[in-house]
Amino acid sequence: MNKKSLFFILKFIISGVLLWFIIFNFELGPAVDRFKDIKYFYVIAAVMMFVVLLVNNTVRWIVVLRAIHADLPFRIVIKILYISLFFNQTLPSTIGGDAFKIFLGRKAGLNLKSAINSVLLERVIALLGLILLVIVTQPFLWARIEDHPAKYLFPLLVGVALVGIIILMLLDRLPQNLQRWRVVGGLIHLASDTKRLFLAPRYACKAIFLGISGNILLAMVAYFTFCALSVEISILDCLVLIPPVILFTTLPISIAGWGVREGAMVAAFAFVGVLEGDAFVVSLLFGILNIIFAIPGGFLWLTGDYNRSEVTKDIK
Repeated sequence: MNKKSLFFILKFIISGVLLWFIIFNFELGPAVDRFKDIKYFYVIAAVMMFVVLLVNNTVRWIVVLRAIHADLPFRIVIKILYISLFFNQTLPSTIGGDAFKIFLGRKAGLNLKSAINSVLLERVIALLGLILLVIVTQPFLWARIEDHPAKYLFPLLVGVALVGIIILMLLDRLPQNLQRWRVVGGLIHLASDTKRLFLAPRYACKAIFLGISGNILLAMVAYFTFCALSVEISILDCLVLIPPVILFTTLPISIAGWGVREGAMVAAFAFVGVLEGDAFVVSLLFGILNIIFAIPGGFLWLTGDYNRSEVTKDIK
């Protein structure tokens, strides 16, 4: 058994154990009954918010591409992102689609350096936007969790994120005798592109704004999902609590975030009085809507001139 298969099995087990723990430790019967009276108007609203989110993230990647002196047409970028969204839902982590973004970016005309660096920096921007949104909503979070140790985690993450970006920009100062290695050369190119993005206000400000707005849109998807199942919650609660949930979901320890997202939703929304069962079924519907919205990306992949076996070979 190779390492990839072993990691897949491990993530599958983690997802399964987390879901099993919630199902068998909380009273879910009344919560599951909420599906019988689902409000489809809010389901449609959630799906439409996914559409806006896709456009937002398309523009964000375009900003990153232009910052590093690369470019792709909007219609190509949105197609690539839609396909990668499908693979994010079918591969063993929430970042599995990044390999496909690199591969499809190259197929669309990007050189390998630009394809890899743009995907990495777009991921950094999305994560930075998520952390900044958490920090902005910290006062509201503190009002809900009082003296819980969790309130110190997110300011720490901001510091870590800023230090990480600075380190990325300093990678071109590695010792000269190391620069002949191919991987070090790649890191030097990444440092140059990181500076082009973060030291150019017109690109940095746009990208960070789109990173924050993307996470606000995700919070709105969650809000409409709560409404669809008639679980009482406010938009402010979702803006405060969904970003930490998404942050935990990005950890590559489960299958497309399943299990981790449900556990985080149950824990986070308990602070505002949402019953464990209600938070669990909302998270299930949220995940199902993700899959439904991502399915057309699979059709784009199947009907395109792509070969899945090329992906791993192309990014090595």
